[in-house]
Amino acid sequence: MKIKKILVSQPKPANDKNPYSDLADQYGLSLNFQSFIKVEGVSIKEFRQYHINILDYSAIILTSKVAIDTLFSLCKELRITLPDTMKYFCVTEAIALYLQKYIIYRKRKIFHGEKAIEDLTKVFVKNKNENFLLPMSDIHKETIPEFLDKLNIKYTKAVFYRTVSANLKDSVNPKDYDILAFYTPAGIKSLFQNFENFEQGETAIAAFGQATWKAVEDAGLRLDIKAPTVQFPSMTMALEDYIKRYNKEHKTK
Repeated sequence: MKIKKILVSQPKPANDKNPYSDLADQYGLSLNFQSFIKVEGVSIKEFRQYHINILDYSAIILTSKVAIDTLFSLCKELRITLPDTMKYFCVTEAIALYLQKYIIYRKRKIFHGEKAIEDLTKVFVKNKNENFLLPMSDIHKETIPEFLDKLNIKYTKAVFYRTVSANLKDSVNPKDYDILAFYTPAGIKSLFQNFENFEQGETAIAAFGQATWKAVEDAGLRLDIKAPTVQFPSMTMALEDYIKRYNKEHKTK
């Protein structure tokens, strides 16, 4: 008996040549990529409860493409147009360029970092008199707010979008897989929201990141595969180690 089927709780990689495909080819695996979570913007009713007027702000901090989509979607529903004077502070260039979907890029004041918000330290300091709006998810790290606090930047944090469980009941059956690989605590939550009576049995659970490890254990599940670790810095490396050991131990004599 060998490991044959793995369910990965993420969208399928855009590039067919990736570490997962290499793993599948090497060990003859059947892989299924299925997002256990989805992101959706907050409703107008919910947003109005924040008592936030977007036009009261002179600058907006954007941490993802989802933040951009939900920002402009809300603006459309509220029937407001962001002024040409609005400044945009984006974590990366890719996020900044995504703004072209909604505005004329060359006519706006747009700043971006290379990889992290800290890359924009000097720019924030030069613009510290601006009134910043920070659209965020309901589930987020405090890295950016803590960074802004250290610089004494005036900002308002608001939930523009949230992570919710995807509907999986008609698309997957976790019992069909030898390994279930999770990347977020929300994925574990989605598992039980979709399959209330899920029992792990012999199915191996793989989890990425300490928060996800804890979510697995808090749910009463057995955590079989951990990543990242010093020995296995990626999920695919941790999976390969487990598969090699499992197949060796269960080799048909």
